[in-house]
Amino acid sequence: MERQEFGAAVRQLRESTTPAAVGLSVGRRRVPGLRREELGDLAGMSADYVRRLEQGRSHPSAGVVNAIARALRIGRADYERLCALAGYAAADGQVPDDVGPGAMRLLERFTDTPMFVSDAAMNLIAVNSAFLALGHWKLTGDPWDWNVAWRTFCDPFDGFKQSVADATDHESILVARLRGALLRYPADTSLAALVDELRSRSRMFDTLWRTPRPVTAYESSAAFVHPDGESVTLVGSLLAIPGDDLAALMLTAAPGSHDAARLAELVEGAGEPAIIRVGRPGPG
Repeated sequence: MERQEFGAAVRQLRESTTPAAVGLSVGRRRVPGLRREELGDLAGMSADYVRRLEQGRSHPSAGVVNAIARALRIGRADYERLCALAGYAAADGQVPDDVGPGAMRLLERFTDTPMFVSDAAMNLIAVNSAFLALGHWKLTGDPWDWNVAWRTFCDPFDGFKQSVADATDHESILVARLRGALLRYPADTSLAALVDELRSRSRMFDTLWRTPRPVTAYESSAAFVHPDGESVTLVGSLLAIPGDDLAALMLTAAPGSHDAARLAELVEGAGEPAIIRVGRPGPG
């Protein structure tokens, strides 16, 4: 079954890749996409072998998967899918942390909505000024200052309050995302060290790691207590950005509510909208 699925994925990628995208002349063609012969030439294999792969009659080596990925110039998500279908880990095994164009568009277009973008290991890599206006994210100098899981299980915020039910959903999401990230990026030593430290420092995290709760919702509510003493209750909704293996968290208030009015005051007080790179030396 996996061979059939791998073959179908290769064929779909081949047929959806334009010749111009891989440096070939377009010419006159009966069908869009690349011919098997063209993929074979680009990947250094015969057209007959490409045919056998697509028909599920041959199991690819890791080198073949990488050659096809390079030939088709596919993105990270498609590459990881091919690796998974072929039974291999992605070659470099490192969590990507580049803020791609999709994430930037979200940050640029929702300037009045507190938002952050995180990588697969739940490290914040970019936030907008509306998010910082909430005033709850205090830095302590810890290496994992900008990691959501670490701040939740090992170094919780004073200005972040949740009900038991919302905290349960929040914790379940974090553990599930870290488990998935460790499977996709087994060679990322920083990710492995984070998980080891979380399991050592937090009994709750270790329990959830060994016996995960099912994720019932990818959103939860929380009260953000501003340094001025007032709080605003917001719902955080997690949105996947699969092409770059990133996620965006958007924090919203109920329309017309006191919380919406309070949020508008905080955002207005933050000044001109801005996008801030975080989680690395010299943010900005």
